Amino acid sequence: MGTNADAAQQTTAEVGTELDLTIDNVAHGGIFVARHEGRVVFVSDTMPGERVRARLTEANAKSFWRAETVSVIEEAPERQPHIWAASALDRDPADRAGGAEFGHIHLAHQRELKRQVLADALKRMAKVDTDAIVEAVPVAPNASPGDAMDGTGWRTRVSLHVDTDGTVGPYAARSHKVIPVADLPLAQRSIEMAAPLDRLFRGAASIDLVAPSVGDVRVTVVTTDARGKRAQTPRHVIREVVGDREFQLDAAGFWQVHARAAETLFTAVQDVIDPELFEPKAANLDLYGGVGLLAAAVGDRFGKNVRITSVESDPEAVNFAATNLAEWVGATAETDRVERFLQRLKREADAAERARQTAATVILDPPRSGAGKAVVDQLAFLEPAQIVYVACDPVALARDVALFAGHGYELKTLRAFDLFPNTHHVEAVALLSK
Repeated sequence: MGTNADAAQQTTAEVGTELDLTIDNVAHGGIFVARHEGRVVFVSDTMPGERVRARLTEANAKSFWRAETVSVIEEAPERQPHIWAASALDRDPADRAGGAEFGHIHLAHQRELKRQVLADALKRMAKVDTDAIVEAVPVAPNASPGDAMDGTGWRTRVSLHVDTDGTVGPYAARSHKVIPVADLPLAQRSIEMAAPLDRLFRGAASIDLVAPSVGDVRVTVVTTDARGKRAQTPRHVIREVVGDREFQLDAAGFWQVHARAAETLFTAVQDVIDPELFEPKAANLDLYGGVGLLAAAVGDRFGKNVRITSVESDPEAVNFAATNLAEWVGATAETDRVERFLQRLKREADAAERARQTAATVILDPPRSGAGKAVVDQLAFLEPAQIVYVACDPVALARDVALFAGHGYELKTLRAFDLFPNTHHVEAVALLSK
């Protein structure tokens, strides 16, 4: 009798074939797991406990296939009408708007699925058990009551794509096909009202909309040059407010997307830092620091005498960070790649500076790909007292937690936040120390 692996190798099918599949589990990336004659099939637009008819979109991989749900044969009790009609099952999969891949699932169950993905990644990759829940985050204070109930109305930044004929809209899921839509339910209402969804923009690359804390929605039409590269957009300084603190940045620069995300992470970082391990005069670091949001959180928590260096590769963001952190005499902002900056610290530190490094608290807020081995190894060489890791990808977090464990750092605290309702994304804040 052959094994399941043998069956998986022998099973063949063509793209476009439709299969009836039972969904067993959730996987990272907003997709779900079924099995067909021993082969794993990753399926979109469904959830565990359902039986669906799905159409294969990839069938040539040796280890797995991919498919899109065409119809539901047996619904899970957590299924709801999709919060965005443009993404609903009654559309052909190729014509469904992307960006709300969990919108067919009750909000509380979305958070449970995200918790499972986070816990599974940490268990599988870092051998760490966690009971952390995914905490709900309220939408903006001026949002409608319905937004809090269905996880809509939270996006303060939206980039709409433009097709060759000038059609404006989001991409279809897992493609670069522009889908015309009549609404943007995840966006703040001010953005939805300002979005030019019914106009053509021939020659444009995208329509970028930003709703800052202070001021009106900014709508920027991004064009391309003769070589197809995105043209430089004019600089627009905006202001974002977190509690009673104000931050300046460029409208095109990075800021958290959820209306309450910056406030949530600002407070979470303050809360997870172990005050007994914090030394204000140490060589404290804010790596991938952006415009200084989390460095300011540390300064607010521990006072005017805090010494902290914010490191960011975008020179314009660094200029804003210098302004935003100006009230702390010991705060500086440096333009550098994190890996190169850490190499320089390792190379140049004298004995006194090494002592300040080992007493340091490090805020680590890497991109979705995570910090990676080179950064983890170099940071661990400095032996900081504690590391606060802000993560937007559970698998990257789990991989880096495992890497830090190899240097003696343990996961002490973990909090997770639903800063992207109706999508698969989840944000986490972790404390690591020896």
